[in-house]
Amino acid sequence: MTRTRKPVGRIAFVGAGPGDPGLLTRRAHDALVGADQVVYDRGVPESLLDVVRAEASSDAQFTPAEGAPGDVAKILISAARSGQNAVHLVAGDPFGHDSVVKEVQAVARTAAHFEVVPGVGQAEGVATYAGVPLPGVRTAADVEDVSGLDFDALAAAVQRGSLALAVDAGDLAAVRDGLLAAGVNGATDVGVTGDGTGETQYTTTSTVDSFVAAALGFTGRVVLTVGDGVGQRDKLSWWENRPLYGWKVLVPRTKEQAGAMSARLRAYGAIPCEVPTIAVEPPRTPAQMERAVKGLVDGRYAWVIFTSVNAVRAVWEKFAEHGLDARHFGGVKIACIGDATADAVRAFGIQPELVPSGEQSSEGLLAEFSPHDEVLDPVGRVLLPRADIATETLAAGLTERGWEVDDVTAYRTVRAAPPPAEIRDAIKSGGFDAVLFTSSSTVRNLVGIAGKPHTRTVVAVIGPKTAETATEFGLRVDVQPPHASVPDLVEALAGYAVELREKLAAMPAKQRRGSKVQGPTALRFR
Repeated sequence: MTRTRKPVGRIAFVGAGPGDPGLLTRRAHDALVGADQVVYDRGVPESLLDVVRAEASSDAQFTPAEGAPGDVAKILISAARSGQNAVHLVAGDPFGHDSVVKEVQAVARTAAHFEVVPGVGQAEGVATYAGVPLPGVRTAADVEDVSGLDFDALAAAVQRGSLALAVDAGDLAAVRDGLLAAGVNGATDVGVTGDGTGETQYTTTSTVDSFVAAALGFTGRVVLTVGDGVGQRDKLSWWENRPLYGWKVLVPRTKEQAGAMSARLRAYGAIPCEVPTIAVEPPRTPAQMERAVKGLVDGRYAWVIFTSVNAVRAVWEKFAEHGLDARHFGGVKIACIGDATADAVRAFGIQPELVPSGEQSSEGLLAEFSPHDEVLDPVGRVLLPRADIATETLAAGLTERGWEVDDVTAYRTVRAAPPPAEIRDAIKSGGFDAVLFTSSSTVRNLVGIAGKPHTRTVVAVIGPKTAETATEFGLRVDVQPPHASVPDLVEALAGYAVELREKLAAMPAKQRRGSKVQGPTALRFR
């Protein structure tokens, strides 16, 4: 009789780094994605856990670490013996925690296969994000119990170079007393950083004598930097000096549509809040789309013009219903109104023939679309699959150029449900520093479901049509990019924030206090 051998699981102790999900190493990412069970320390930020959960197996179990090191080790060993891959995810580096070292020792005494995946240390990582270099002889440590610190050694490290300690905010007074007792000069520069590498990271600078009072209100784990490196923050601070750092930006789009925009906003330091203003539904009667798909296959059209990503999806969904694919577009040329729409077409394996090189709008596309020539274009019909509320500009312009146009409703846009009350209140009371509008419908629908943004909120629009609609609704348009695209819209908002900061910096202190300019950039000068 053949015996089935039980699968062997593995155990990984994985360092999550100081908190920014982007600081996970590739090996850490692979271990987490392949895990069946993840035991995480409470010090691991929820934002990082959300990223890990989104990429891990849907069957993976996530549980907080509870009890003594031996208790956690037993959970990991039990999982491995049952054939599962188990991970203990810890903040910073695994060997920066005495409790984790004891867990590794307990696992090492068994036959379980294990590995320890390093992570960026919290003290060193946050110091770098705060713009505090640690050159020369340095000491960086993630401290769990300050009572065991050798303050004489720390004082020597400050004299020879730099010091960075990750401690609990409640232990700052004990650290101050210890440094002073060890002979550290009370005037030595100190930086205290809270929410290190997070969206709301904040650093206050002072001296050994005064840093406890300066850090009043900080909670949880903080990073203390001591020495000459603190004085270089003015030039080297990059995380907190990004153009949109701390700006709460309203993105009136669905999470699916807002992905690229939100990622760019985060890269500039903003905190995006995605609020769907429209919902996409199939047309009430599918007959038009059925005829359009049949016409595409039969060679009825010379061109298909896509004006949105939703239109691309609607056509491909209809193709899928009939068992068709990209090959059935053979002989049909494709035009797209903008880069995002073109990317959606390329995702299905087709390269568009025409994307406006100038303004990405109906007018921009018409400016580059050739008139119908009966000799060169034996088929003179264009398919225009669009939303039910689309304007007539494009269809009318094509008709003027001699083309026959089948203007087909590919999908309907309906107003989304109102957002939660706290978001509606924030919109109307100025809780958002900026709002980005990517179409006229997002303006109309946001005002309809949530009310008008407060006058202190910076209004950024993607193009002239959206600007007109915003003005009609009584909104002041502050930002409009020269090129109508999502990347350019975010770039324009970031540029506006930089200009705002420079203007405020040039103002006398009294004028700053009286300035009507709002937002995080202004508040930093008050």
